[in-house]
Amino acid sequence: MQFNVNHPILYVLVGAIIALVLAQSVYFLVRAMKRAKELGISAETVKKTITSSALFTVAPAISILVCVLALSKSLGVALPWLRLSVIGSMSYETVASQNVLNAAGLEGGATITDPSIFISVVWVMTLSIAAGLVLVPFMTKGIQSGMTKMGMKDKKWSEIFNSAMFLGMISAFLGFVFCDVLNVAKGDLTCLIPVCVMLSSALIMAVCGLLATKGKVRWMNDYALPISLVGGMALAIPFTNWLR
Repeated sequence: MQFNVNHPILYVLVGAIIALVLAQSVYFLVRAMKRAKELGISAETVKKTITSSALFTVAPAISILVCVLALSKSLGVALPWLRLSVIGSMSYETVASQNVLNAAGLEGGATITDPSIFISVVWVMTLSIAAGLVLVPFMTKGIQSGMTKMGMKDKKWSEIFNSAMFLGMISAFLGFVFCDVLNVAKGDLTCLIPVCVMLSSALIMAVCGLLATKGKVRWMNDYALPISLVGGMALAIPFTNWLR
């Protein structure tokens, strides 16, 4: 049987896993509603909370859908759907999968036809991010306690430390964007495509931020991310045609 990244059996397996996750969500929703009733919280308040929470998930869902579509060319729909529906991250999944594809010599969104490459992508995308599930129960309490103590002693230093950790995380992805930029000296301008896309997305995000704060467009707070993401992906097309 010829391997296909969109084979029906993959959809069956992924659908079963996602159905289990949804069943857990429904279970805890029912338990929460029962507990709210025991605490005397009005049905109107519960309904309003559920509705607002459901609406709040629309904005992140748009970003996730865009990422699934972006990865589907090489990986099919089933694998990105699974990874981004459970504990996946948009920025992480794209970098992890692209590293494996580059190592395998597949670039430019080529579709995987070798099952061994597909399995390698699955392992890299799954094992690396699963480390967080293992480390969180053992390390979160100690780190959080240390951060609380630091904030009580010196609030300013605590804020600097938090910002440093966040920038450290961001720098890992910036390295992926700028890693080939020196190829410009060799006459290869394609290495500037991710840089231009990143700067364009940042500019769109800044505009959305100004609209949300200065323009009082409150709903923009929830939709700034998907707008900047979609805008950056759309601009990647003319950037690619220009710099190739």
